[in-house]
Amino acid sequence: MTGTGTGTGQRAYRPRMSLWWWARKRSYTLFILRELSSVFVAWFVLFTLLTVWSVARGEERYEQFLDFASNPLVVALNVLALAFLLFHTVTWFNLTPKAMPVKVRGRRVPSTVVIAAQWLGFVVVSAFVVWLVVS
Repeated sequence: MTGTGTGTGQRAYRPRMSLWWWARKRSYTLFILRELSSVFVAWFVLFTLLTVWSVARGEERYEQFLDFASNPLVVALNVLALAFLLFHTVTWFNLTPKAMPVKVRGRRVPSTVVIAAQWLGFVVVSAFVVWLVVS
């Protein structure tokens, strides 16, 4: 007996799926793009680690890294990655109340409050990072 049969000697019907099945519905497309965004999150993590590594290795290595980072292909990749990271952030903030319902005193906190709190935290942390970089 094979794993593809029904146990009666007949093969189960499996309709062929198009490679582009996810492009038919907006919600599927957004789901796939969100999953794809994880590749760009990984790239940003790697890029950040390379930056820190080059700074730790001294001025010459850092200058070499800056030459690499100024390559038009790397700049384009980072711009694309930024767009995907922003998309990832927005979709995650919207998903959080569904994935992790917050309860206070036994009552569920409204989704809008959870999302607003996340955006407030995002703005505060971003403002702090900008302050660190500018000052």
